[in-house]
Amino acid sequence: MILHTILLLGMIGAAILVFTFKDLVSAAIAFGAFSFILALEFYLLQAPDVAIAEAAIGAGLSTAAFMIAIRGTSRKERDEA
Repeated sequence: MILHTILLLGMIGAAILVFTFKDLVSAAIAFGAFSFILALEFYLLQAPDVAIAEAAIGAGLSTAAFMIAIRGTSRKERDEA
């Protein structure tokens, strides 16, 4: 139960970081960390097939796709006035 709580707090922290970072690369890495923690939680909940899919697609492929997309745009988010 304590490990589930620690993972939940880590997921909440990573989600907050995704929205607070102005640097898009940092936000994409925080999103990858969120997906990896979610994959760990699925594994602890005895769903290894879902955990593998989340780790491969969520943490791996999506983060790589975000990095490729960010490379074609500006790295920092603009402040809107």
